[in-house]
Amino acid sequence: MYQPNLFESHQLVDMSHKTAENDMERMMRGEDEFESKSGTDIMEAPSGDDDPDPTQRAKRKRYHRHTQHQIQEMESFFKECPHPDDKQRKELGRRLDLEPLQVKFWFQNKRTQMKAKHERCENTQLRNENDKLRAENIRYKEALSNAICPNCGGPATIGEMSFDEQHLRIENARLREEIDRISGIAAKYVGKPMLTYPNGPARSIDLGAGNFGLQSGPVGDLYGPGDILRTVSGPTEADKPMIIELAVAAMEEVIRMAQSGEPLWVSSPGNSTEALSEEEYFRTFPRGIGPKPLGLKSEASRESAVVIMNHVNLVEILMDVSQWANVFSGIVSRAVTMEVLSTGVAGNYNGALQVMTAEYQVPSPLVPTRENYFVRYCKQHADGTWAVVDVSLDNLRPSSVSRCRRRPSGCLIQEVPNGYSKVTWVEHVEVDDRAVHSLYRPLVNSGLAFGAKRWVATLDRQCERLASAMANSIPADVGVITTSEGRKSMLKLAERMVMSFCTGVGASTAHAWTTLSGSGADDVRVMTRKSIDDPGRPPGIVLSAATSFWLPVPPKRVFDFLRDENSRSEWDILSNGGLVQEMAHIANGRDPGNSVSLLRVNSANSSQSNMLILQESCTDSTGSYVIYAPVDIVAMNVVLSGGDPDYVALLPSGFAILPDGPTQHGAVIPEVGSGGSLLTVAFQILVDSVPTAKLSLGSVATVNSLIKCTVERIKSAVGGENV
Repeated sequence: MYQPNLFESHQLVDMSHKTAENDMERMMRGEDEFESKSGTDIMEAPSGDDDPDPTQRAKRKRYHRHTQHQIQEMESFFKECPHPDDKQRKELGRRLDLEPLQVKFWFQNKRTQMKAKHERCENTQLRNENDKLRAENIRYKEALSNAICPNCGGPATIGEMSFDEQHLRIENARLREEIDRISGIAAKYVGKPMLTYPNGPARSIDLGAGNFGLQSGPVGDLYGPGDILRTVSGPTEADKPMIIELAVAAMEEVIRMAQSGEPLWVSSPGNSTEALSEEEYFRTFPRGIGPKPLGLKSEASRESAVVIMNHVNLVEILMDVSQWANVFSGIVSRAVTMEVLSTGVAGNYNGALQVMTAEYQVPSPLVPTRENYFVRYCKQHADGTWAVVDVSLDNLRPSSVSRCRRRPSGCLIQEVPNGYSKVTWVEHVEVDDRAVHSLYRPLVNSGLAFGAKRWVATLDRQCERLASAMANSIPADVGVITTSEGRKSMLKLAERMVMSFCTGVGASTAHAWTTLSGSGADDVRVMTRKSIDDPGRPPGIVLSAATSFWLPVPPKRVFDFLRDENSRSEWDILSNGGLVQEMAHIANGRDPGNSVSLLRVNSANSSQSNMLILQESCTDSTGSYVIYAPVDIVAMNVVLSGGDPDYVALLPSGFAILPDGPTQHGAVIPEVGSGGSLLTVAFQILVDSVPTAKLSLGSVATVNSLIKCTVERIKSAVGGENV
């Protein structure tokens, strides 16, 4: 399509460059005189009219070399006031033993230098922008030269088209813009003609892409030598065109699934839940990634919420693998970006495309994790809505049988006033869940374990936490925290503690769990890890132990009991019956249960006196956590004063509390707190401070007894002693 304004703009940019360059040369001639003295020699200028012979001006230049002290003082003053008045110049000259005129010349020269540097940078930016516009012009000219007449298939010129036909072509170009741009990337990768589309000719616009190779995100605390995620290789050159087409189709599918109602989504009688009609789904989306494989069952869910974060930050979190794994640490146990096919347009993620692997978990060793190899695609649409979608690439894995594949899933993000965003999440997977323990099967079947409701609830809670971390006002009940820097350091330390706990509590394929003898569901699983030169953990052999069991008590009651410092002595064996006092408290959201605390344990045992415990408790509509770790008093004093928390050694332990799924009548529990609880207890204990030491059976027996005793105390305290 002809765009005269675009071509004319290039001429204007060229003229602006020439003008800027001429001005720059004139200015730099003056600047070079000043910079030749390294900013320490200042020339006294002649008065102008009193100069009888300008040709002799250079001979009469007189320089005054300033002392280092004078320069430092004037530099400091310049930062505060670049344009001092007469009074300020006189005062500064008096203080530095300089004439006011010398001060005046120094400030003039300094301003000239700063202006030159600024304009030099600006000129470079203009030149780069001009180069981009020229390249874009070339691409548009190529597109125009390859224009095809829709009637005869021959070359078409703008003058031959009617007004209506021109508008139809504009609309058609808009609708197919996405495939054109992404296919241009494919052409660059594979070096062959563009793909042929079912309703139109091939295009030859090469928009380029970046190939940044392997970019790894947080891969968790533990990786086994035969880890599946690490053995997955990135896509081959021949795979990339298919990946791009699949991503574009997945984007369209997720948008339609997010916005459609019946008959695609069928509501329950009370409109509390909705289910996907598989028959209508395959009729609406006949292409996709093919029919459902035998042995897999479908899980589909949709959820919406308004969260306290703007759309730009949300998109960044979803497209940055490290931030994504951190925010959803309770769901994403590990994630890696295998290859970036496109970084999007300059300045944002519009059009970004990346191949990833991820492992999803429920915080219990009784629920196997789900692994996916997928492509993630981000796009901003015409109405301002952003969409981030995933779709599995399992067919690219050689000779592997997937237990879980991800049909087009993702979220739509709409900007709403006051920095909020409306998020609509679609989660659609096909999975073999026969290995899930019977205790957790109702929860998994209900969709609360891996479904859209859990993703949205986690995002909503984490957005509140991030808003609290960035708040400048300090509440009155923070105790020993006296500065905003100390508050932020403590929140950062607690965030690392939560992530470490979540990474080590599930049934990840990277975990070498060993099951100790027990009564079945509440078997204790243990594993060991050597910690060497890790600033985040004490050195030595760490023994982790976890078990999960059912309680006939609402999750909210269990959560309130475990997070309350006044009831801690009823279950915490390490506190040895001592008085627990809250020294600091940071609220983390609307729910009073979302908070970070620093506890002091005043134990009768002198060796444990004045022990400090860092604790974070958090809850949402799909689950709750109470996570804690003993901390060194000296290290915490550094954190509370705003110091770096990354070097504080932590071994987090704690609890994950989930609802037990549907009731006996088959209705899904809408909120946490109305049914029974599934409680996971996990401990990490340093059994030997020497990393090369051998683990003794006595240490394993001690940890086994510790976790069993803790479970019995909790059952007795919350009314589940008959379980």
